[in-house]
Formats: sequence, C-alpha cells, structure tokens
Amino acid sequence: MNSLEKIVQKAKKVLASNRQKGVSKWGGREYDFVCPSAQNYPFQWFWDSAFHAIALLQVDPGLAKQEIICLLQAAQPDGFIPHMILWEKSLHKAAENNYSIILADEFYTATIQPPVLARAVFRIYQTTKDREFLLQVLPKTINFFNWLKEYRDPDNDSLISIIQPDESGLDACSKYDLLFNLSSKKKLNKAMRFLVKSYVPFRKDPKKLPALNIFNWEDVMVNSIYADGLECLEFLSKEAGFSGQAAELKIESQQTINSLMEKCWDKKRGVFWDLYGEDEKQAKILTFSSIFPLILKNLDNSIKDRLISEHLLDKKEFWLPYPIPSVAANEPSFVPDFTNKTIWRGPSWVNINWYIWQALKDDPRRQNIATELANRTLKMVEIGGMREFFNPYTAEGMGAINFGWTTLILDMIS
Repeated sequence: MNSLEKIVQKAKKVLASNRQKGVSKWGGREYDFVCPSAQNYPFQWFWDSAFHAIALLQVDPGLAKQEIICLLQAAQPDGFIPHMILWEKSLHKAAENNYSIILADEFYTATIQPPVLARAVFRIYQTTKDREFLLQVLPKTINFFNWLKEYRDPDNDSLISIIQPDESGLDACSKYDLLFNLSSKKKLNKAMRFLVKSYVPFRKDPKKLPALNIFNWEDVMVNSIYADGLECLEFLSKEAGFSGQAAELKIESQQTINSLMEKCWDKKRGVFWDLYGEDEKQAKILTFSSIFPLILKNLDNSIKDRLISEHLLDKKEFWLPYPIPSVAANEPSFVPDFTNKTIWRGPSWVNINWYIWQALKDDPRRQNIATELANRTLKMVEIGGMREFFNPYTAEGMGAINFGWTTLILDMIS
C-alpha cells in the first residue's frame, strides 16, 4: 500500500470511528453523525458537520446526506441553528466543564458558527442530484441565512456580526486580541466567562446582543462564507423551482461582496480587514481571514490577483512549507506550534486549505496554485497524521487526534 492509499484508509477510518449513533433524551430523536474527535469533541458541531458531509461524499453520499439531516434536527422555528448539539445526555456535565458554552436549551447552545451548511448542501446536490434531499433540507438552510440577516446584521450593511470569538470557529485568533487578550488558554477562558455573564440578562432577545457592543465583530472569513453560501443557495433555489427566492439570494450575496469591498478592503495593503465595534474599526492583524475572500466567485479578478501574488504566495506571510498558517508568519503574534496551548494563532488547518483550494481549482488561471496547495496539504497530513492542526514549518500534527475535518483531504485528492 502506497502513502496515498494509507492516507485514504486513515481518513475513512476516522470518519467511521468518530460516528456517534443513538436515541437522544431530547424528544426521543435518533442521532447519527460524525463528531470532530471521539476523545476531545464527542458532540455535533455545526461547521464541523458541514465539512464532514463534504468529506463523506468520497466515502458514501448517503452518509453525507445523513450528516446534514441530523444537524438540521436542531433547526428552530425562527431559523436559528446552534453551533453545538449535545445529543448524549450522559456527557452534558463534562461538556459544561470542558467548554465555554452558553446553552439556549438543555441540548443545544445559544451561539452560531460560520454558515458552511449551504456549501455542504450544494456539494451534496452537485454530486447526487437528489431532488428529494434538496427539497427536504433547503427550506431550513435558507431560514438559517434569513435568521443571520435578521438577528446579526443590525446596521443592515449585509455584513453579519459574531458576538463572541468562538462563533467564528477561530476561538483565540490573535486578531481578537484587539478587544480581549486571548494569548493563553487562561486568558481565553476569562474572556469567555465575561461574555457569558454579560449576555445572560439579554438572551431572550437575540437582537439586543450585537447592540450591546461588547464583542461586535464583522469577521471577513465568516462573511465570505456567508456570501458564498448565499450564492450556493441561489443555485439550489433555482434547482428547486424557487425562482423568486433565488433572485433575492443573488442580490444579497452581491451586497455582501460590495460591503466587503467598501468597508474591509485595504487598497494600499491589498488585503481585507475585519471590522469591530459600532464604529467599525479595521482590525489590522494579518491572518488568513484577510485573504479569505478568494473563495468568492464574483470577487473582481484584479483583487484576487493581489491577494494571491502579494500575500498567499508570499513566503514571509502565508506560503510556508505547509500552508496556510492561520496567522501570517511576519505577524508578532504568530506562533507556529502549540506551546501556548491556544489555537488559531499560527498553525495550519486543513479546512482552511480546502476552502481556498476548492475556489482556485476550477479557475484555469489558478489551477496550478490549487494543485500545489493540495500537494502540500497531502504531504502535511502524511507527516502529521489525522490531527486537528499542523506546524506550518514541520507539518507536526497537534491538537486532537483522529480529527474529523482533516478528512477533507479525501476531497482534495479525489
């Protein structure tokens, strides 16, 4: 068995061994999903499940559909879908002890994660052409995007806000140090406890939370995924026969891209900056988020050229031996290893590489970059194993073992 075959087998084994099945005490609902890590993260996480579904397309499209169907059991009447579903009651106490979470219900959190769901549904439909599945999941997916617009865009600028660091999935990323010092696990936990306590009196009215301006952050990565998701939903709505809905989604996607250009684009530096606070200050910390609008099909090619030539391929910033580091290598806050026990402050993650790769691979002008990124990611996983994240210089695997979304490598080599 050659090295490629070994990686494929390891990825398939992770997807199988991380599967959680049972009947929850939450209304006697059956659950069947892939958790991020059986040892570290035994619950269902929103964007993890979306990534797992995409990886599962290379194993069993039926299981990819099941991943999304299980996740959507937590969709609420107003459209909200939580970032974390605590299916197994016996593990709840450990979850509350191990994670800084805010519960909206005994079985799910009150917070969100990046809306990768639409991209996952798009990929499943693109692969299977299963119209019955599409009609089953599309309304709840669209409703979630409607919820984001209704509750997380208080200034109506088509950029959605997150109200705490983990809602982006980037927990302790150094760009958030501009509001809270998250440079260690202890400091991150302190900040999260403060946010949890501050939001408690206002949880019954989610619209009030961004207006509190405690952690009001318009994240470029989150909004790029949001705009990309709206574009996916436009296509899916047309396929489902929802032409009026499709037209609205197209407009909203373009408005989000326009706002990213108007408010976040730095022409001089050639990057996008997150915005924070009511006055929308630019967070000028160079992280992979600054180049993440590369995933947007309708972003002007001249902007993409600058993001690639001046930053992605810059060996002093992001084009390290095993890209793409979560923080640019020339940033003072860059930490390539896990010595600070705090994540998203330097190491590379397969899900980020996957997003950039899948955007570049279909562009004839940029296919060679996509191929090189896929090759380096494959080598990184070969050296470091199926780990949570990797040292961008050595490919040493760090964090949780047998990590779910690292199996996206299956899609990158298919």
